[in-house]
Amino acid sequence: MDLKTALEECTMALNLFLNNKFSEALDMLRPWAKASMYHALGYSTILVMQAAMTFEHQDIQMGISVMKDALQTCQRFRKKNTVVESISNLVSKQAADQFKEEEMHADLCYAECLLQKAALTFLQDENMINFIKGGLKIRTSYQIYKECQHLLNMTQDLSGKNETYCQFEGGVNLGIGAFNLMLSLLPARVLRLLEFIGFSGNREFGLSQLREGASSHSLRAILSVLTLLLYHTYVALILGCGEGNLVEAEALLEPYLKKFPNGSIILFYTARIAVLKGNFEKAEVKFQDCIASQQEWKQIHHLCYWELMWCHTFQQNWLEAYRYADLLCKESKWSKAIYVFQKAAILSMLPGEGVTQTGENVTELFKQVEGLKQKIAGKSIPTEKFAVRKSRRYSAPKPVKLVVPALCDACWESGVSEVEWIESRCFVFLSFLYVFVNVNSSFVLFVK
Repeated sequence: MDLKTALEECTMALNLFLNNKFSEALDMLRPWAKASMYHALGYSTILVMQAAMTFEHQDIQMGISVMKDALQTCQRFRKKNTVVESISNLVSKQAADQFKEEEMHADLCYAECLLQKAALTFLQDENMINFIKGGLKIRTSYQIYKECQHLLNMTQDLSGKNETYCQFEGGVNLGIGAFNLMLSLLPARVLRLLEFIGFSGNREFGLSQLREGASSHSLRAILSVLTLLLYHTYVALILGCGEGNLVEAEALLEPYLKKFPNGSIILFYTARIAVLKGNFEKAEVKFQDCIASQQEWKQIHHLCYWELMWCHTFQQNWLEAYRYADLLCKESKWSKAIYVFQKAAILSMLPGEGVTQTGENVTELFKQVEGLKQKIAGKSIPTEKFAVRKSRRYSAPKPVKLVVPALCDACWESGVSEVEWIESRCFVFLSFLYVFVNVNSSFVLFVK
């Protein structure tokens, strides 16, 4: 299996994946998964995605096992350095002409596999040892990406770039762009500490690298597109980085919407953009199309249920919102604490007879939330901590009911923190009070 053929076959497998033919994509990649670095990367990536979606211990163990094999496969193709070369590399970087093209791609694939294995390490167990192991893998992956970027800069001006070189360039754009964007989202104090140990995070540079990768015709172009879509439609809003660039998101999605009109991932982002634009009717139709497009990966349905729940919440259609929250409680394993809290919060918006018809007990649902809290990489999930803190009011001998809890949740989902929501209300109230006091003071002085 030569490099060019491997890239062509993996592109075909990626197209199958984007057309919801997940099993066929795995069947195409499996025979060469231990002989070709790109087949190993593609095969293990799909299984890692499956493990992250199902949260099943068996799937996570399977993903880790396959990823170990993928790392070994990639390692066989990487450049073998002698002891003298290894020592000299500590002083100065290796020249680009010392690498074969296959070795450059092997480094890139190895870095991607290492990053995914680190993510699975966090999911596997919550103890501190695994957390440290995962952190070291991420640092090694980042260093390899930096070396690949150095190789790319050294060969950037060479004429006669072939297809495989363009594929390497697209991979570097994705890795360096994603790392810079991800690190730039961290708090300034944390970022300064990470810069001390060799990391760097520049948001504008990261976005420019991802845009460059998205505009290429490489195998990883769609991955750069999906990273940008994730940033514009979720990350920017949830972390308060500013409003997502929906114009750019739609432009990035348009060619893939034509190429994969029934692709579940493409339909999902189309619907998400409609939600952010306030077009809930279109969003509901697209989410339903996404659900109907495939039945193999039910976890994509759960993403749609979550968004449909919010669509109906924003429209105050509480019974429909409850229906999707209930489906998530029964089917999804991602965050039971959040799902139960959301179901209870939505039911709190219904009149007493409406709750009775559903057969649920709101107080008992709130009491369940704290026992469902989980940890990832040894840390509690912030949204679950929010849900637990709110639900504790119902654990008292005399429960103190939450006031319109679904409204606070809706603010959080739309990218407004609870503190910001309260502050904005306090600002309006204080402004009104200020005007009221001043007007009355003026009136009193006038009378006097």
